[in-house]
Amino acid sequence: MLQINGQRLLSHIQKLGTIGHDGPASRTRLALSDADKEGRDLVLAWMRELQLRIVIDQVGNITGLWETEENKDQAPVLTGSHIDTVIHAGPYDGCLGVLAGLEVIQTLQEQGSRPRRPLGVTVFMNEEGVRFQPDLAGSLAFAGGITPAQVYACIDKDGLRLGDELARIGYLGTAEATAIRPYAFLELHIEQGPVLDAAGIQIGIVEGIQGLHWQRVTIEGKANHAGTTPISLRHDAGLAAAKVNVYARTLAETYGGVATIGTLALKPNAVNVIPREAVFTIDLRHPDADKLAAVEQALDEFYTGLHQTDHVQISVEHMTAFDPVHFDDRLIQLVEDAAQKRGYSSRRLVSGAGQDAQMMARICPTAMIFVPSIGGISHSPDEYTPDEDVCRGANVLLESLSVLATRA
Repeated sequence: MLQINGQRLLSHIQKLGTIGHDGPASRTRLALSDADKEGRDLVLAWMRELQLRIVIDQVGNITGLWETEENKDQAPVLTGSHIDTVIHAGPYDGCLGVLAGLEVIQTLQEQGSRPRRPLGVTVFMNEEGVRFQPDLAGSLAFAGGITPAQVYACIDKDGLRLGDELARIGYLGTAEATAIRPYAFLELHIEQGPVLDAAGIQIGIVEGIQGLHWQRVTIEGKANHAGTTPISLRHDAGLAAAKVNVYARTLAETYGGVATIGTLALKPNAVNVIPREAVFTIDLRHPDADKLAAVEQALDEFYTGLHQTDHVQISVEHMTAFDPVHFDDRLIQLVEDAAQKRGYSSRRLVSGAGQDAQMMARICPTAMIFVPSIGGISHSPDEYTPDEDVCRGANVLLESLSVLATRA
């Protein structure tokens, strides 16, 4: 049975993981930073070593296509992910999907395969959304859900435009963002959660992705002396924000899903002053679209109530709204069959994290393969997937892509 070259794949993961080092075991490659450029340059060099046709589109997505004269007119089978990271990241998130895709192509080339369809690997721009929002911007543009002009207009915290930074690092491509229309898309990724590791399961068959809605909430109260202002006369923006946090947790316990206030800034942010302003974000996720909508509706009603009871003004910016995604049933079964053929234990599950695959599902049959994250840890220097699990996931990807690429 054909196997990927595990040592080569692990070496590539290790080498890419050295780029953007900001500590003994962590790296930071924010989208379109100098470190991101260095990582892109390395992956592009590996693509060229495999003699792939390189397509860099208007929003900086990079696709390397392995084509032949016989199949170049066919819609390609794509795999891939991203190489931009969060701050102080581990080495696997996103990178595994890109590098395993290249390893699959190299393995097939070395054994003389002549697939009926082109095989391609895409590196999507700005999946994480740490520096520029929205997250998943590259795959969203690839799928036609946002225009290049809208992508270019995104601004980071330093006031820098995404479009300008894309040009600065040399990845403002000329191809239309929607130029490539794939036959299918399959993404390998670490789970980023504890389910597989806790159950001792080797392969996750991803059936879909939770819906994701982000809000930025601003609460305006009145600053006043913390010692002299009676409780009954306060307009405390900080207290109102705390109430929202507790209520969001209650909603998650009632409806399922998760709710997280991940950022919170108070003004004037002084120990002896009642906060006049609170600005915070809420991350809401649920696999059921109706329940996700019900949670948002309940929050809206709670904001109205706070206006009356706490004498504050509340405004809400809806930053991101991605509904739940169910992947293609035939591709789900294909991955399950590939895991079984290889003798790997597997189970079906839903991704709690957003993924580029959820955008690709808008335009072609899509599925995902998960491998375990030890302790469920991700977005951390402690992120770890054992070498044998990395190789198992890559072999399932090899098996699945080999089948897809031979379909007429």
